[in-house]
Amino acid sequence: MKREELFNLMVEKKSFLCVGLDSDISKLPKHLMDCEDPVFEFNKQIIDATIDFAVAYKPNLAFYESRGAKGWQSLEKIIEYLNKTGGKIFTIADAKRGDIGNTSKLYAKSFFGNKDTSLNYDAVTVAPYMGEDSVTPFLEYKNKWVILLALTSNKGAEDFQMLESGGKKIFAHVLERSKQWGNADNMMYVVGATQADMLADIRKIVPDHFLLVPGIGAQGGSLEEAAKYGLNDQFGLIVNASRSILFASGEKDFALKAKDEAWKIQKEMKKLMKL
Repeated sequence: MKREELFNLMVEKKSFLCVGLDSDISKLPKHLMDCEDPVFEFNKQIIDATIDFAVAYKPNLAFYESRGAKGWQSLEKIIEYLNKTGGKIFTIADAKRGDIGNTSKLYAKSFFGNKDTSLNYDAVTVAPYMGEDSVTPFLEYKNKWVILLALTSNKGAEDFQMLESGGKKIFAHVLERSKQWGNADNMMYVVGATQADMLADIRKIVPDHFLLVPGIGAQGGSLEEAAKYGLNDQFGLIVNASRSILFASGEKDFALKAKDEAWKIQKEMKKLMKL
């Protein structure tokens, strides 16, 4: 998906909401466990319920890979279902890949360029620790996006990302160096919502890039704070909510409750976007 198409999608839906499909099979409503593929059925109903309010969906691959072949089958069906929406959705593989040489090229192919499977994402999350040659293979695909980990919201972010080197924090070095690899049309950055106070500084380094902001809802991040410091003239934010939407209810009304939660977030986003 091109940058302009993503922007227009946000204008159309008056939203910059991403629904994280962190579909933990142990938390699914019990009545779905009789289905042939409970995870796919759960995600399908979540997608149908929230698609009017979301611009993006982000399966976290750990919830699928951990189930082996069955998990991959669910994932393939989910991305195939999303791709049938006809360009109305931006799809993100939350894979956090990062390797070098042919390995990185094959990771990129698995998410962007393998026509033998139904995996065909718009974007993939990538870890920057191994440097340029671990990232650039993902940038070779037209109208595809790398979402580089910059400043995450977990406790361990303090271990490396906030360390100073040469008068700058490590995450600032990541932002500045990676701008030389890609551009605002093919690279985004992950910035956790609980790090909203750092967004103003991040925007000084990458004023035009989209930022993927996880952590609102169940993790306690503030949508208002993220928007205050992160929005730019093309919105520039994709804000993710997972558990607060997926597991708003554990009963048969789970999809309806998910719809209500997504609508509440979209309504707040509309105000923040001033549309």
